[in-house]
Amino acid sequence: MAHKDYLDWPFFAAHHAQLERTLDEWAGRELAHVHAQYGKDVDGACRDIVRRLGEGGWLRHAVGGTAHGGAGEAIDTRALCLIRETLARHEGLADFAFAMQGLGSGAISLFGTPAQREDYLPRVARGEAIAAFALSEPQAGSDVAAMACVAEADGDGYVLNGEKTWISNGGIADFYVVFARTGEAPGARGISAFVVDGNTPGLTIAERIAVIAPHPLARLRFDNCRIPATRRIGAAGQGFKVAMATLDVFRTSVAAAALGFARRALDEALAHATARQMFGQVLADFQLTQAKLAQMATGIDAAALLTYRAAWQRDQGRNVTKEAAMAKMTATETAQQVIDAAVQLFGGLGVVSEHPVERLYREIRALRIYEGATEVQQLIIARELLRGAREAA
Repeated sequence: MAHKDYLDWPFFAAHHAQLERTLDEWAGRELAHVHAQYGKDVDGACRDIVRRLGEGGWLRHAVGGTAHGGAGEAIDTRALCLIRETLARHEGLADFAFAMQGLGSGAISLFGTPAQREDYLPRVARGEAIAAFALSEPQAGSDVAAMACVAEADGDGYVLNGEKTWISNGGIADFYVVFARTGEAPGARGISAFVVDGNTPGLTIAERIAVIAPHPLARLRFDNCRIPATRRIGAAGQGFKVAMATLDVFRTSVAAAALGFARRALDEALAHATARQMFGQVLADFQLTQAKLAQMATGIDAAALLTYRAAWQRDQGRNVTKEAAMAKMTATETAQQVIDAAVQLFGGLGVVSEHPVERLYREIRALRIYEGATEVQQLIIARELLRGAREAA
């Protein structure tokens, strides 16, 4: 990637640009052969990538608190986004592995007890423990209030029963942050959060789920799964708050991952268009090609401005519910369009299995769904706009 003018934008400090450049060099060296080395062994690739990210010091940016291995007392949203963008540009599975270390341990960083932080966060930062975030259920995705998984208080602990599905890192995680209904109040106000070790009796992997861009994904089952009360994260009945606060940290970084995929697609398209000979000239000489490239580049910059505005605002301590939703919606939808355009420019090569743009085409699709589908982001944006209008009135 030749041009990185966006690193000079006023959203960033000097150390952010240095972070990106150092990671870019590291990723080019450490991740170039991961896909070829592991092939269809996605579990093995993920474990190896987590180990490498830990040894490289990059996972320190995914956890909060220097005493527990974090790069800072609070998670730096701009650093988080730059790391995800850079990793996504090099290797989609590396972005996934990094993101899940942060999302899976984020509730502990934000709301965990000192003992929980000491027990889990240093291992996450070193790449020695794989984390997972278990919120979704067969009938409860965007509608968290429909959650059916139950955690019943029993003596000095809780007993979990129910299922979770679409759980990233399911089947390879060393621990899961699990959200279950504890009944303090109706709906979302009666949910609590727990950390459950992967080897806890009563927790089983009910099904491994295969998706178009392979990564570890599973349905979990809890059958009289007993955990001590010391494993509850935050106060009883505050699980919805814990979940939303965790997602709020990482939602903007989903937009950054989409940017990474889109930038890689544009790089691939530019290289192909300037080399492909057609009708006595190169593909890039055609005005239709130039128009497509212009639209791709403009869309990427617009999405990047929204993404890093939201990241900067969050690092200033501002509420970014609306801004993060705008960034996530725009960046993921734009990346889908950019990658589709890249596939079209490559013609038949673009749909050959494992070609870089074909892999990008599969990688981007899920980002328009997870951590709040595009339609949910639209509802969030409209809700915030209407709330502001009513307050002004």
